[in-house]
Amino acid sequence: MNPLNFFSRHHHIKERLEALRPQLYRLAYSWTSNPTLADDLTQEALAKALKNVAQLKDPEALKSWSFGILRNCWRDHYRSNRDMDDVDNQVLADEQTPEHHHEQQNIVDKVRGAVSQLPEGQRHVLTLIDLEGCSYAEVAEILEIPIGTVMSRLCRARRGLADKLLEFHPESHDNVTSIRRVV
Repeated sequence: MNPLNFFSRHHHIKERLEALRPQLYRLAYSWTSNPTLADDLTQEALAKALKNVAQLKDPEALKSWSFGILRNCWRDHYRSNRDMDDVDNQVLADEQTPEHHHEQQNIVDKVRGAVSQLPEGQRHVLTLIDLEGCSYAEVAEILEIPIGTVMSRLCRARRGLADKLLEFHPESHDNVTSIRRVV
């Protein structure tokens, strides 16, 4: 390969990786509920991706490849810090009125709390599909699981999330139950 072509390709991939930073951070934050840890995991994933860019066979798979690296960074962190559980739920919200801010913060905290209570596998599938917009096939590749497992985990995660959120608003339970019967 021509050295100029290699440099150009490497520079282009570096730019694309940097553009993925917000998505990687959102995903890491949704998995950890900790802004500092999410930032650290994002940085570690980007550094590993840059270091191992030669291993990327298909540049079109950069997003799922980098999400897979993030997943591995999360696994490594989780394994080495199982006893440490530091959760910081600071969220930046619109600064309209204090009441609006408080209401929005409560909703965000409840949803994040409900998501964080899901089993890890369900939480990963749910956030990759519903937050990051990945396809089932991409999630199967990222998490290294069969596509059928992706679908069943997503179904269980959505049901579990709905059930957890209904705990906050039990009066909505009849509406959700009737919707589930239709579906």
